[in-house]
Amino acid sequence: MKMKRQHNDIALLFSLFRWYPWSIPSMIALGCLASLCEGLGMSLFIPLLQSLQPNPGQVQIGGVLNTLLLPLTHWPGSYQLPLICLVIGLSILLKNIIVYLNTALFAQINSQINHRLRSQIFQQFLNVGYSFLAKTESGQLLHLLLGETWQTGQALSLLVNLIGLLCTITIFTLLLVLISWRLTLWVAIALIGLSFITQTLIRHCKQLGQRAAQVNGVLATRIWESCLGMKVIRAFGQEHYEQARFDRTSRQVQQAFLQMDLLSGAVGPFSEVVSTLILLLFLAVTLMQDRAALPLLLTFSLVLYRLQPQVKQFESGRANLNSLLSSVETVMAFLETRDKPYLRSGPVPYSYLQHGIRFSQVSFAYEAGQPALRQVSFLIPAGQTTALVGPSGAGKSTILELIFRFYEVTSGTIYIDDRPLPQLDLSSWRSHLAIVSQDIHIFSASVRENIAYGRLNASEAEIIAAAQQANAHEFICQLPQGYDTPVGDRGTRLSGGQRQRLALARAILSNPQILILDEATNALDSISENLIQEALQLLSQNRTVIVIAHRLATIAHADHIVVLENGQMVEQGAMQQLLQQPGLFYRMYKLQNPHALMHQ
Repeated sequence: MKMKRQHNDIALLFSLFRWYPWSIPSMIALGCLASLCEGLGMSLFIPLLQSLQPNPGQVQIGGVLNTLLLPLTHWPGSYQLPLICLVIGLSILLKNIIVYLNTALFAQINSQINHRLRSQIFQQFLNVGYSFLAKTESGQLLHLLLGETWQTGQALSLLVNLIGLLCTITIFTLLLVLISWRLTLWVAIALIGLSFITQTLIRHCKQLGQRAAQVNGVLATRIWESCLGMKVIRAFGQEHYEQARFDRTSRQVQQAFLQMDLLSGAVGPFSEVVSTLILLLFLAVTLMQDRAALPLLLTFSLVLYRLQPQVKQFESGRANLNSLLSSVETVMAFLETRDKPYLRSGPVPYSYLQHGIRFSQVSFAYEAGQPALRQVSFLIPAGQTTALVGPSGAGKSTILELIFRFYEVTSGTIYIDDRPLPQLDLSSWRSHLAIVSQDIHIFSASVRENIAYGRLNASEAEIIAAAQQANAHEFICQLPQGYDTPVGDRGTRLSGGQRQRLALARAILSNPQILILDEATNALDSISENLIQEALQLLSQNRTVIVIAHRLATIAHADHIVVLENGQMVEQGAMQQLLQQPGLFYRMYKLQNPHALMHQ
């Protein structure tokens, strides 16, 4: 079973060459040609050594090899030695030229494959269902894209290197058979016994490689979490605790990779020592039987000596490859599409919202969780402002995720006008939506690039106009490089209010039909809040606006309010209408504005 799985892993690696189907045969052909050139050079050492003996005699060698070397014996004695040396030199030169061509060929192919692989992984990030990404740790995804992909590239390099080594081993083995099949038979028997031992070491290498990849992924998650939560760590004074946690995980990574490297590094030296002892034993036995066979034995030893490091590299390479196969499995498993959720885009392009967004008996539950929405029905009228209110966990954010179609509803239907949402083309639908939230995301780029993300083909004048409408132009002009100022990772060089206004400018530039405000001013100071509220009022004109807010005073201008509790809609209507009945909205408003109700 383990052997079958290993073959499947190797097949996965070979499948990466599908973009260049001619590459493997080409590299095999070049590898064999290089080995033939080297083999020819080494076989010429037999007549070379014979010509250097005081009393040269004929040594019995294989018929095929004897036929190949026969033309050299017809040359006069004074020309024979220089000619042999010339052919040996040319064969070595040609061999190295071919080796370089093979290396250059693979370097081109490997770089292209690695690029395609990274591109496919990132495309999978962008296309796979959001439910898959939500249940996968960010650190694991980062490690997959940077670590596991690099390891897969290393595995490709090792595989191609093993193919070249296999070509060399095959050619050299044939040459040994041509020189003396009896000696080759004895060496082969000894090496087969040796291979059983090395195979056991290689299996352990793969197990250690899987363990190393696993703990390395945990370390990547730990680093990612610490980077994102650095303020919390320092605010609670937990630097020593986090350092201890990191050191524990790092030591596990250290031990895992150390064990893997020690074992894989022992395979080559072990093979070399044992095979050298075997060679010396056979040479001693043969020379005691026939001293006239010295040229043949020296040439056989030379070929075997050149073969030995190739076998050593091959065994060591197999061990290293097996330690990397777990990364190949991880990458290919992530690229597999049959076991992952995908949202199918509908065929109908979206153009304009005429009537509204209607939820009809919509229920939704995240994977292996309690229902987040239970048979919710309400209408978000086009061209009006609708507020979603309710306690934390009521389902407000879930409704937004369903409107964006990050998830499919469990039951019921969301209608855009009179058409079910899944029938709409996903890209055209989302291109008419824009969101400004409390938890905004600012890219590590310039101010201009962050605003232009709302519409990539926007002109400079349109970008500046959007910033002015968002009340952001003034502070942008005060930055060191104006619109070209880098904002840092997640906008760390800007204040909270500045980041919020930047996000608002991005939304304004996209000119959305439907604007979604998710606690957009919740964590801002009064000055920043007033600036953003002023910009939002202008932006909300003649648009469909969906607002989530905990501070009910900020939704006084809403045309319609939907009140949610425990995933169910419990009330809906205008603010004054809801305040006339003792429901959940009334209680929430009373808690936040007790004096306002007393004066009514």
